Amino acid sequence: MEGALGILLLQDLGDLTLQEALKGARPAKRKELYRQALDQLVVLQREAAGAPQRAVCFQVAFDFEKLSWELHFFWKHFLEAYRKCDLSVEDRASVADGFHRLCAEIASWPQVMCHRDFHSRNLMSHAERLWWIDFQDARMGPVTYDLASLLRDSYVDLDEEFVAEMAEEFRQRAVPGEARDTFQRRLELMSIQRNLKALGTFGYQGAVKGSRVYLPYIPRTLANVRRNLARYPELSGLRRALAHHLEELR
Repeated sequence: MEGALGILLLQDLGDLTLQEALKGARPAKRKELYRQALDQLVVLQREAAGAPQRAVCFQVAFDFEKLSWELHFFWKHFLEAYRKCDLSVEDRASVADGFHRLCAEIASWPQVMCHRDFHSRNLMSHAERLWWIDFQDARMGPVTYDLASLLRDSYVDLDEEFVAEMAEEFRQRAVPGEARDTFQRRLELMSIQRNLKALGTFGYQGAVKGSRVYLPYIPRTLANVRRNLARYPELSGLRRALAHHLEELR
């Protein structure tokens, strides 16, 4: 964009999303695409850290209130509106406690610039490169936020070995001084919050908007939640309470 002249240059990126580019792609090509996405993510975090902090995206963040709001959006629109769950007093208390624990820990981590919706439908494949769209909600958040969006994507199946390999490569480049166990915990807890938020959106679209577009992606997203919740005993109360109403988490 040329500010003095008021000229904005737009380019048509076509219709090929990363989600579509991955279909039928060989393992080497899949790895190449994900490495390119992670390379770009490292650049975003590094360059934003040294940029002037005047833009709106630097003034808003995934703080406790925002993270909590998103989880309660899941509660309202997925649990209650879409799945018609009627939580007992005990389950409501367990869910609220689990959400509080999750949000408090995530909000305590160091923050970087986040795209905020960095997944396979918002990365376009054009001219042998990946390009970003839908970045208008960029804000500050954990190093693992966008990584969780990409590697625990609602729209793409990735095996655990591949996820672990890509996550470790990213850690070595983005936060090499952070212990692997710490980084893994931060990725998995972030994934829980991110996937529950996605389910809230899917439930809202289905129950409130009457759209069925996102419903096929609910099983994969719930599977991601189950996988990560099962790894943390301190969140067992949250998992049990949700599993009373969501058989996919049992």
